[in-house]
Amino acid sequence: MISARQIEKSYGQLKVLKGVDLDIKKGEIISIVGKSGAGKSTLLHILGTLDKADSGVIEIAGTDTQKLNAKDLAAFRNERLGFVFQFHHLLPEFTALENVCMPGFISDRPEADVRSKATELLEYLGLKDRMTHKPDQLSGGEQQRVAMARALVNSPDIVFADEPTGNLDSATSQEMHKLLFQLRDDFNQTFVIVTHNPDLAKMSDRTLSMEDGLIINQG
Repeated sequence: MISARQIEKSYGQLKVLKGVDLDIKKGEIISIVGKSGAGKSTLLHILGTLDKADSGVIEIAGTDTQKLNAKDLAAFRNERLGFVFQFHHLLPEFTALENVCMPGFISDRPEADVRSKATELLEYLGLKDRMTHKPDQLSGGEQQRVAMARALVNSPDIVFADEPTGNLDSATSQEMHKLLFQLRDDFNQTFVIVTHNPDLAKMSDRTLSMEDGLIINQG
């Protein structure tokens, strides 16, 4: 699903990634761990096409994303990739259902199809009775499930998650962990997750340990 070779990235004089290689299979849940400053989030953002590597090759589902122009890359990102962040980034003026629909509307999919898929996902995630609620009417865990539904509405090849449980209490974090594996089991969904949570890392299929801009262990 992902093949990355010799990914390098610098910000000014600071070299953040120093030649990262990795392969991720469809249906895997991969955790990326390491101390702050190791390059975890930078790698996630580059794999997710939110940032561009200085050099190297990244193929996602057979597409060399480094060769796409800005317009094609934006379309690829919206249609093929999903994102969940520590802070949910839900639009406060819209309902849960409307927030989930946004990526589908941006993709110019038929409105009825998008709403149907969004409704199905919210019901699957246990939010059937919360669809018309706005973010400030939802708990932190409910907001994160809305964010997960939004990430899934275009049926992405991969979901990238940056500290998805970092803003949740321990009980709600455990629920989110179980949800990730349920989504993988039910939909064969691929997840790449940056986390400081040792429980989530332990549950993952593989844990990639980063140190000083390199992956030092892919166990």
